[in-house]
Amino acid sequence: MSKMLTAYCMKTKEKNVPMQDAVITKTARGGYMAQGHDGKGNKMTTMLSEATALEAVKNDVAKKAW
Repeated sequence: MSKMLTAYCMKTKEKNVPMQDAVITKTARGGYMAQGHDGKGNKMTTMLSEATALEAVKNDVAKKAW
């Protein structure tokens, strides 16, 4: 089973909320960022390490946007 990406939801103040429809992008400084939503309409963003980002793309947890 694939590991879900989780993030902090600023609106509801919840930690480790599973991210749905995640899209991973590269930042201008070379970092990785995942953007998605929590299923309730609240947008979420989290910073990732390169290893975590590439593993999520490999396991079809997130889409690659670069």
